[in-house]
Amino acid sequence: MIEKNSKLAVKRKKIQFAFYDEDADSVCILGDFNNWDGKKHAMQRDNRNIWRITMLLPPGIYEYRFKVDERWENDPYNENACANCFGTINNVLEIV
Repeated sequence: MIEKNSKLAVKRKKIQFAFYDEDADSVCILGDFNNWDGKKHAMQRDNRNIWRITMLLPPGIYEYRFKVDERWENDPYNENACANCFGTINNVLEIV
């Protein structure tokens, strides 16, 4: 008898993040989902100066922020937030 993997496949959801900044040279998103690694998820600017990235994320609760030209910014379209250990605020996203 062949045993099947007992882990159920977790369905990831397509999540799009967007950030407007006409003066930025680079924008990336950092959070729990990428171990706060700014090299993993650089965003792309469209012709309206909106920086976007689409990610596939499994269900969970994630903290995140944007890094815009080496300065931290919060998501102005997401009011869900919590304090972090650095005395600033992270945005919070819950995927169900």
